[in-house]
Amino acid sequence: MHVHPALAIPFETTTLRSDFNTMQRGGGPDPAPGHGVGFVGSQGRGWTVASSMAPELWHGVDTTKAHPARVYDYWLGGKDHFAADRVVAERAALNAPEVTEACRENRAFLGRAVRRLAEQGERQFLDIGTGFPTMGNSNEAAHAVAPEARVVCVDNDPVVLAHSRALLAGRGQKGTTVMSGDLRDPEGILDDPQLRTVLDFSRPVVVLLVAVLHFIPDAHEPAAIVSRFREALAPGSSLVLSHATYDFNIKVLNNSRVYNDVTAPFIPRSRAQVMKLLGGFELEEPGLVDVAQWHPDGVRPLPGHPLNIYGALARKT
Repeated sequence: MHVHPALAIPFETTTLRSDFNTMQRGGGPDPAPGHGVGFVGSQGRGWTVASSMAPELWHGVDTTKAHPARVYDYWLGGKDHFAADRVVAERAALNAPEVTEACRENRAFLGRAVRRLAEQGERQFLDIGTGFPTMGNSNEAAHAVAPEARVVCVDNDPVVLAHSRALLAGRGQKGTTVMSGDLRDPEGILDDPQLRTVLDFSRPVVVLLVAVLHFIPDAHEPAAIVSRFREALAPGSSLVLSHATYDFNIKVLNNSRVYNDVTAPFIPRSRAQVMKLLGGFELEEPGLVDVAQWHPDGVRPLPGHPLNIYGALARKT
C-alpha cells in the first residue's frame, strides 16, 4: 500500500463522519469518478479532485469508507480517491502539514532503493501491497534502469488490482505483472502459479514491503510473515522495508483509532520492534534510518524534522 503513518493524526471517527456528511450536503453524492464535481469540506474549501477510475472498476465499492491506498494516492497528487478518502487526508494534513512531504519521501526512498538494486544487477522484484501504480512506483523505478526487469505487484484490494491492470495496459508497459494476494497469507502469494511463472526463486529476488507491515497486527505475526518470505528466497536476495514508528512522536502510538473508519488497522512500531522484523537479514548501510536519510540523492533538501517512518535495505546471505 505504501501508506504513510500520518494517517494516524488524531481526530475522532465522529468528526470523520460529520465531515463526510458535510461534503455530501455541500456537493451532492460522491460523483462518478472522473467527472470533477466539486465538494465543500468542513473548512469551506472546494473539492475539485475526483477519482479517475472508470465506473466498471469501482462499481460496488463502499465509497463511504476510506482506503489507505486511495488516501496515499491523494497525498501524492493522484486522482484515484473518493470523498471519504479525501476527508481522512485533509483532516490529517490540518494536524500535520508535513504529511505530503512524508509520503513523497517514502515514495522517493522506494525509488532510490529499487534503482540502486537494479544498478547492481537485480532483475526480479516482488512488490507486496503496491497500491495504485502512480508516478515513481516500483515498476517504473526498476524499468528506468533495466527495461528487462520483471516486476510483480501484489495487492489485496480488487479496485487497486483492476485499476492497476487497466493503467499498465493503457501505458503499454511490459515486464510488470499485477496479481491478487494478501500479505497475511504468505503461502498463498508464494505458491501462486502466476508468481512462479514470472519470477525464478532459485535466483535472487527483491521483496518490497514498503509502508505495508504497519497494517499487520501483532496477532498476525508480522515477523513470522517476513521470515517465511526470507525462507523462500535464494541467497543474495534483498528486502526493502519501510515502517511507521512512534519513536519521534509518541502521540502517533495513541492515534491509531483513526482506522476505525478506514479499511485497515494501523500499528506503528519502535525501532527495536522494526529491527525484529528484519531478523535473519543483513542490513546494508546506512542501516535502519529515517527514509529521507537513506542514501539521499540531492534531488530535494533533506527535511529538518523526523518523518516517523523508518526505511532499510537488507540482504539474505
